[in-house]
Amino acid sequence: APRAVPCPDGTSECPDDATCCVTAGGAWGCCPMPQASCCADKVHCCPHATTCDLARGRCLSPGGDRDVPLSRAFPAWKRQLPPPVELRQVLCPGGRSACPDGATCCQLSPTEYGCCPLQNAVCCSDRQHCCPQGTTCDLARSTCTSLGGSTALAALPTAGEIRCDEETSCPDGNTCCRLSSGAWGCCPLEQAVCCPDHVHCCPQGYTCDPEGGSCLQGGVPSLPWVRKTPALPRGGQVTSGNVKCDEETSCPDGSTCCRTSLGTWGCCP
Repeated sequence: APRAVPCPDGTSECPDDATCCVTAGGAWGCCPMPQASCCADKVHCCPHATTCDLARGRCLSPGGDRDVPLSRAFPAWKRQLPPPVELRQVLCPGGRSACPDGATCCQLSPTEYGCCPLQNAVCCSDRQHCCPQGTTCDLARSTCTSLGGSTALAALPTAGEIRCDEETSCPDGNTCCRLSSGAWGCCPLEQAVCCPDHVHCCPQGYTCDPEGGSCLQGGVPSLPWVRKTPALPRGGQVTSGNVKCDEETSCPDGSTCCRTSLGTWGCCP
């Protein structure tokens, strides 16, 4: 793609080696030369280090050795911002660990899960390998077999955890962020930026929009905030993998109970 010069409004841009100049209508235009001088009439421009002589329609250099006609600016075009990224995770059964989006949780032991780097994968019975969807594990030959042939088994990396302090941890690939209560919450992003409202977080390299609702990069909104999810009704039996909010409600392990605006319990991931 051709390189472009971003204009100060964050949404307009000009071709490479051009200069952004405000037009008479208040929008941004492009002067077809680098580091140009924008004229006061908001229509014309001059080469770098020259001044606009609107009365004579010329561009003048300080030493008087250059005298060229004024150039006209042309309209800038709107920047193509990256679309908002949907931030998701695959929560493994029991809620103690999670895998990246597009992966599959496979059991390594009665209490531990690993992440197969394939979507809707087949977990092999040896609890060490996995195969693509629609294939079967051939442990004797160490292959994944299908009608079309066979491929090598994929090994299972462990679904790890991120430690917040001596007593609290978040699923691997998360970031520990303080909640308004002072307790730890889990942001489902690696090396995330924790927002000052203690409710949201943004990806690395972004800043939190102080007015809410988006993550900014260079002042431009690009990604939505990450929000809490509703809490789950508790069953008759309390499992060790759940965080108890009250007698009737719980959240997955590794998350935190937070009140929603309605007064009901929500889960901060």
